[in-house]
Amino acid sequence: MAALPRLLGPLARLAVAQGVSHAAVQEQMKLALVQAADAAQAELPPHRRVSRISTITGIHRREVSRLLQVQREGLALQAPAKPSRASELLAHWLTSPLFRDRRGRPRRLPRLGAAPSFEALAQAVTRDVHPRGMLDELLRLGMAQHDPNTDTVRLTDDAAAPRGDAGRRLQFLGDNVGDHLSAAVDNVLAETPPHFEQAVFADGLSPASMAEVRGHVSAHWQALLKAMVPLLEALVARDAGAATATQRLRIGLYSFDQSLAAAAPAAAPAPPPALKSKVTKP
Repeated sequence: MAALPRLLGPLARLAVAQGVSHAAVQEQMKLALVQAADAAQAELPPHRRVSRISTITGIHRREVSRLLQVQREGLALQAPAKPSRASELLAHWLTSPLFRDRRGRPRRLPRLGAAPSFEALAQAVTRDVHPRGMLDELLRLGMAQHDPNTDTVRLTDDAAAPRGDAGRRLQFLGDNVGDHLSAAVDNVLAETPPHFEQAVFADGLSPASMAEVRGHVSAHWQALLKAMVPLLEALVARDAGAATATQRLRIGLYSFDQSLAAAAPAAAPAPPPALKSKVTKP
């Protein structure tokens, strides 16, 4: 219970900012509880499972039955979405030596022609979508810029950060934070933590120092990205069609900073002074 405020506080802030009501949040929370309890009691026959789930969660049996029906009808919590074509193309552009310059930065590419060109890059990702359609999507998301005078395409400086599309940003949040929280919960519940999850912490830093730290974090992320994407692509290709190729993986890096004054809990109000009675002798 002591950990819940730290977990629910940011969720509540998001719900308030997005105009999501208590009733809607409560519905999703009840559904998640029922799903978790249902998965934990999978060995029980259906007629006994409802009562057991109700006992575990404290949710009325009739409500449990309704939520299980919602789950059966496919209206349950969504699984993490696959990376978009735009995200795949971005990863190729950032990591493939063919599309990076001598300093390792993503090249400015001619829109058409043989590699290295944007057309070749898009076709390396998929042939199901025309390169023009891929470019239009990158432009819409603010991830790339097209110079009509030279007919070249370049990545924007903050292409890796989802912006300009609220739906995409919320999907990004749900997928990344959902997987991170799942890893943390697995590590808490298991005897031997199955996932890598580490962090470093420091306080007493100035704004100038924070700017320096952010530069180092960004550099480490670029190095991780360039090392892992080619490796993962090679492994996916190697495992293609194998009956055991049933695993998915997400590797992330995050940093968070805030003012210590904002992080500190509000001081408790001082208690009112004790009432003093004046005793007089008769």
